[in-house]
Amino acid sequence: MRSGRPSGSRLGWVKAALFVLALAPVAWLAWRATAGRLGANPLEAVTHATGDWTLRFLLATLAVTPLRALTGVNTLIRFRRMLGLFAFFYGTLHLLTYLWFDQFFSWPDILRDIPKRPFITVGVAAFALMVPLAATSTAGMIRRLGGARWRALHRLVYLCAILGVVHFWWLVKADVSEPRLYGAVLAVLLAARLWVSYRRSAPAPEPAGARRSRSFDRR
Repeated sequence: MRSGRPSGSRLGWVKAALFVLALAPVAWLAWRATAGRLGANPLEAVTHATGDWTLRFLLATLAVTPLRALTGVNTLIRFRRMLGLFAFFYGTLHLLTYLWFDQFFSWPDILRDIPKRPFITVGVAAFALMVPLAATSTAGMIRRLGGARWRALHRLVYLCAILGVVHFWWLVKADVSEPRLYGAVLAVLLAARLWVSYRRSAPAPEPAGARRSRSFDRR
């Protein structure tokens, strides 16, 4: 009988396809840059694109556990690490865009700028929280930290996503329709995660036969 689980080779192909798809946004951005198609403000275009994809991959990472619980497809958990690392990858590009093309690595200017603009402070905080998550994403680090401590550390991903939405919201100032959409998706995912935690902690329902047997014993 077939278990319905994908074979190792099929899973490898799915992972490879996901890897290519995850690189497509940066490849498209690079092509637009080389073709001079980033519009009147290339810096703003690159900054927004890399920031958007950082948030999207963070939300995709958070969606894995609820989707796994809803669909019963346990294989989805195999893609969570890759999605999280791509969130870090695009977050790194987003930060480098600011440090390199906006501030030209002028550290005195950067240190003065971060406290003055709250959205940058929040964004830097979100990225700083992503660093230990990326650094401990390997199987070896899971073994070193132990499952319980590793899971506790990786709950920081929720705070990263919240700070990411706040960073975007404060950045746009006037039209907040897009960050509001990201915030709504994040709220749904957080509620779904609470629901999954509740289901896992709730005691399993007792079979009817066992209840009748215990009732008979008390007579």
